[in-house]
Amino acid sequence: MHEMSIVEGIRTVIEEAARANGFSKVTMVRLEIGRLAGVERAALEFAFDVVLRGSVAEGASLQIFDLPGQAACFDCGKTVEIEHRLDLCPECGGARLLVQGGEEMRIKDLEVL
Repeated sequence: MHEMSIVEGIRTVIEEAARANGFSKVTMVRLEIGRLAGVERAALEFAFDVVLRGSVAEGASLQIFDLPGQAACFDCGKTVEIEHRLDLCPECGGARLLVQGGEEMRIKDLEVL
């Protein structure tokens, strides 16, 4: 389950931010995760609670914003929203798509004390 290592990375970022900015408690973590990022939401939520125990973010709420998958279609020239990497273009049915968004995952912001 790679979600555990993702949350370990989030914990590292939070702890470094706490040291650099002098806060001692995180009450909310907001993440933006693209639909094509390959992250299992339920596994991430479980890992979040487990991995953040004993950190400045222990007990913090987690809010996840889903970002749409986007691709450029070489057949019709449009930028389209897709659910899965191998989707056909919803505009023209073409299969020649280049993914341009939805693979990202980032910490949007933190609420801290």
